[in-house]
Amino acid sequence: MTRIDDQEEASVMPDDRTLRVLSTSDVAGIDITLTDVVSVVEQAYRTLADGRSDNPRKLTVKPEDGHSVAYAMLGRDGERGVVAIKTSYKHGLHEDRDKQHYYTTLTLYDDETGLPVAMLDCGRIGALRTPAVSALLARELAAPGSRSALVIGTGTQGRLALPFLLTTLPDLERLMLFGTHPDGIRAVREQLHTYFPERELEVVTDLRAAAGDADVVLATAGPGTPASVEAEWLKPSALSVLIGYGIAPSTLHTADRVVATSEAQMRVTGTDMADADGRLRDVHAEFPQVLAGRAAGRTDPGQRIFAYNSGLVVTDIALGHRFAQLALAQGLGTAVPLWT
Repeated sequence: MTRIDDQEEASVMPDDRTLRVLSTSDVAGIDITLTDVVSVVEQAYRTLADGRSDNPRKLTVKPEDGHSVAYAMLGRDGERGVVAIKTSYKHGLHEDRDKQHYYTTLTLYDDETGLPVAMLDCGRIGALRTPAVSALLARELAAPGSRSALVIGTGTQGRLALPFLLTTLPDLERLMLFGTHPDGIRAVREQLHTYFPERELEVVTDLRAAAGDADVVLATAGPGTPASVEAEWLKPSALSVLIGYGIAPSTLHTADRVVATSEAQMRVTGTDMADADGRLRDVHAEFPQVLAGRAAGRTDPGQRIFAYNSGLVVTDIALGHRFAQLALAQGLGTAVPLWT
């Protein structure tokens, strides 16, 4: 394998024999603003709503004992003219987080030239894409005049939740966090101060009281969280967004409106939110259609809304392609003569 540097400009151009690989460190070194991330993700949703992109249902493989899970997601971004496949594999689900193995990659192809663009580690893409989607959901669905937000969880998705929320809802005043891991709480605080150094984080221990004060609740915690916000704790006009865990099924089943990034994915991955009879609520609107103005999100200021944020591969493709563009402009990557 040959390392690409700034002097090897010719080798940066894609060809039909070489695949450019962008490592975790390559992707980590690329500067990108939160506003840029939100814009790219929003474009991906709008293009999907216009019918110019394809986002088939993900394939899932999981053994009976549940020790691992693997996903494969294929899609096409019609705005960028890019086809890609994302793979995700996690092993050791019954182990502590530091003993688990997790790998996720995105391979991009230019659908106009027919040439490969790059293969890249997709960890940072997911860490940015998901909170950007939550922030867009909040921008479109939060009650008018919303001033307070509560984030539940301090893992990967919780750490950038507030900076992205402030990007789309800059008038938020009270920023609350419920978490049980000191290192995670510290990381959330550091990320907030990195992007918004003038803003303060309020770490809460009374979850019920905090949920009752929040206009927006983001549940980003892992499956082991003790948090489980019930619908009756929430404001009548609250928006609750489920990304991981931290809110109870009642928030879905008693909501005035239900919005999902994908109803089909919610029915596959949201089964833990089913009622006693194993049923999930019908979705009133899918978010790409809401963004495009073809479906209503909030229809009354006093509505309590439940939003389900499941990743769509078209957002990974758009953001991954943006990272690949930035990386290639800097001469980053390793050229692998895969097809020679």
